[in-house]
Amino acid sequence: MHVLAIGTRKGLWLATSEDRESWELRGPHHPMAEVYAVAIDPRVPRLLVGVDSSHFGPGVLSSHDLGESWQEPDQAPVAFPSDGAVERVWQLALTPDPEVVYAGTQPSALFRSVDGGKSFSLVEGLWNHPHRPDWGAGFGGQAVHTVLPDPRDPQRLTVAMSTGGVYRTFDGGTSWEASNRGIEAYFLPDPYPEYGQCVHKIAGHPTTPDRLYLQNHHGVYRSSDGGGTWESIAEGLPSDFGFAMVVHPHRPEVIYNFPLAADSNRFPPNGDCAVYRSPDGGATWTALRTGLPSGFWTAVMRDAMCVDTATPAGVYFGSRSGEVYASADEGESWYRVAEHLPDVLCVRAAEV
Repeated sequence: MHVLAIGTRKGLWLATSEDRESWELRGPHHPMAEVYAVAIDPRVPRLLVGVDSSHFGPGVLSSHDLGESWQEPDQAPVAFPSDGAVERVWQLALTPDPEVVYAGTQPSALFRSVDGGKSFSLVEGLWNHPHRPDWGAGFGGQAVHTVLPDPRDPQRLTVAMSTGGVYRTFDGGTSWEASNRGIEAYFLPDPYPEYGQCVHKIAGHPTTPDRLYLQNHHGVYRSSDGGGTWESIAEGLPSDFGFAMVVHPHRPEVIYNFPLAADSNRFPPNGDCAVYRSPDGGATWTALRTGLPSGFWTAVMRDAMCVDTATPAGVYFGSRSGEVYASADEGESWYRVAEHLPDVLCVRAAEV
């Protein structure tokens, strides 16, 4: 069965399908809670959801029956050990070990769970990094929004934050290095600083973990050395601004991007709703728009586009105007799964 989880500003919706042609939509789960982060682990199976309630604060809930029932710890699972408060869970990242889960939060911090997301402990090496006092807040807040575990080595991990940029650890989080060489920060006095970039998203493929793709606040990049250096792959796109970056589940050289006009005009250029696909790691790009609407004056956020693991691969995205679109043929054609939902913040797909 195919499962599509849709996190919004006012709860979570779950869509299921046997054929990726028709979907049954259920929700809202956790109504009025903002859902920025979802992880679906088909190995267990388990659904993890980061919720942010204006009354109860942030939390991580789990379900083993696709939302029929939910489990919530008695104590806040993601919390600083002393002073300070976690404002929001932005990212839930699975690892090769089903019991090890990472959470990226606002303010910019990283937490690690060794019990499948029931409880988390602060990764103090990143929190105590000497650069932290200089990390700023992007338009959406100061947050670790991308967490990429290296499938080859549990000691290696890459994170990205707005603002601050890319950081890597090779010793399980004890020490971290800024890894932003080649990423431009045009809004700073030094346009190529060691850190301070406003990275929007990084994506990679587990079979080629040294090849990464990055959407910046103006700028689209590729790294072939695990984030050590970055080169621009924006040529051929109508704009180098956007939030989403996704890698094909079976072909790591195929990537998907949703360009927006600019930081001041956060909608597609000319209102043209199109997903852009590159078959060659960003050397060339093609617009995919069959079945998509015109006059699309809305945006797709950093975690609101994803792929499934089927063959052919499915591609999905949700908009800030509450529409969700799907393609069962790798982006060649699109159809609408849902409409009139609240502001879509994240989508995740899996086969369970």
